[in-house]
Amino acid sequence: MTPLPDFQLETYFSRWEFTARYHLTASDAQTMTMTELLALADDHDRAAWETLSLGYTETFGDPALRQAIAEMYSAAESDDVLCFAGAEEGLYLAMQVLLGPDDHAVVVTPNYQAAETVPLALCSVTGVALRPENDWNLDVDEVKAALRPGTRVVSVNFPHNPTGKVMDAAEFARLAQLCDERGIHLFSDEVYRGLELDQRRTLPNATDLSERALSLNVTSKSLGLPGLRVGWIVCRDRELLSRLERAKHYTTICNSAPSEILARIAVKARETILERNRAIIAANLPVFESFFTEFDSLFDWHAPDGGCVTYLRYKGADGVERFCADLVNEAGVLLLPASIYRSQLTATPPDHFRVGVGRSDPEPGLDAFRTWLRARV
Repeated sequence: MTPLPDFQLETYFSRWEFTARYHLTASDAQTMTMTELLALADDHDRAAWETLSLGYTETFGDPALRQAIAEMYSAAESDDVLCFAGAEEGLYLAMQVLLGPDDHAVVVTPNYQAAETVPLALCSVTGVALRPENDWNLDVDEVKAALRPGTRVVSVNFPHNPTGKVMDAAEFARLAQLCDERGIHLFSDEVYRGLELDQRRTLPNATDLSERALSLNVTSKSLGLPGLRVGWIVCRDRELLSRLERAKHYTTICNSAPSEILARIAVKARETILERNRAIIAANLPVFESFFTEFDSLFDWHAPDGGCVTYLRYKGADGVERFCADLVNEAGVLLLPASIYRSQLTATPPDHFRVGVGRSDPEPGLDAFRTWLRARV
């Protein structure tokens, strides 16, 4: 067990996210204005917004929001949904509830840092690496080999941050079955679900495969509405969900009432919003591909299978850390270097950086990037 370290991504973003001129590493899809979102509301939700009383809300979440969320899943009901202030709160509290000092967890690397460091602060953890030489595929047999008698959680994230990988659906089902057979909770971060390039590759929700599994999602990523700060866990183990609700009493207690109304509108209109965001990504990918292949002596480009981020290799002699630092300092173009995704558990590639492909109009940032690269030749 180790104390929680500084959150490297958030520390880096605290310095650069709102000061860099061009944000080319954003992890969310293009957002919407209040006017655009409210235009998607039905009459009932529009009236609820206009007459909203700003009192406390239910700890489990607004009942109508939970019902709308439950309709995203084939096996879940509204009583299987617990809302949080973003996905990070859900992840943090789930690990607190599921893991103790004598337990063991398995997590996929590279990862969103909290997926690794929160379990590490609670118990023994084994990492299973996604590797570029294996096209970032998860080896379920490697997960199986990492399991111990005390393993309580296997934590995965697909579509994957930062690589954009989507694992094979049959292998995902095999992973869920493996966890069920061992009495293990599969914790599945599904925040990019719905942004798959090929919709036929969309994975099942983990909670639809297993009563023990926990499916984490949020309005921030695929829906592009991070300002709402509304996330949720869906789990059909009602006793576990009740324990999570009691843990939430020590953090946010309840969500923002205005945010839950707006989240309800967004979740109900999710197919419209996802179609819009997939179209933005589809239009952006050829632009990014053209840029990085123009400088193929420096970069190895690959498109994500899903989500709106991808993880590229930098081949320059100066190294990716110096490259990203010089780029943001000299050209105002923000990327995330490999150190942000360095794992304490496995070797992670030291020469990669994250690119975001979900925001509208990336051309000005790429033009500044191009001008900077050409000036260095």
